[in-house]
Amino acid sequence: MKNIFLNNFTVTRQRRNAKDHYKSVVIWFTGLSGSGKTTLAQAVEEKLHQAYCRTMLLDGDNIRHGLCKDLGFSNEDRKENIRRIGEVAKLFIESGAITLVSFISPFKEGRDKVKELLGGGD
Repeated sequence: MKNIFLNNFTVTRQRRNAKDHYKSVVIWFTGLSGSGKTTLAQAVEEKLHQAYCRTMLLDGDNIRHGLCKDLGFSNEDRKENIRRIGEVAKLFIESGAITLVSFISPFKEGRDKVKELLGGGD
């Protein structure tokens, strides 16, 4: 894009991870509505928090009240919802957080694109 440049900052994910003594990752919980994704993610987040880990929980319902409130539930909107969440999750792992994502993620294609975006092992 014209006049848009990717900045390389001096405080990197690697430096944040070294300072925190753990690796920032994304833990993705998926399943049908009401299957317990968020309940499980909250329990995991609580344990990580108690262990002094920096965490962020991204929940599908909460995200649809803000970042994705312009999206409906068509197949294309669902794909865009997951794409946006992948981008947000990437920002959080760059910040050094263990990011828990609780979303209905019905399309393997979308999940695979997020895996590709985040890179191996994240």
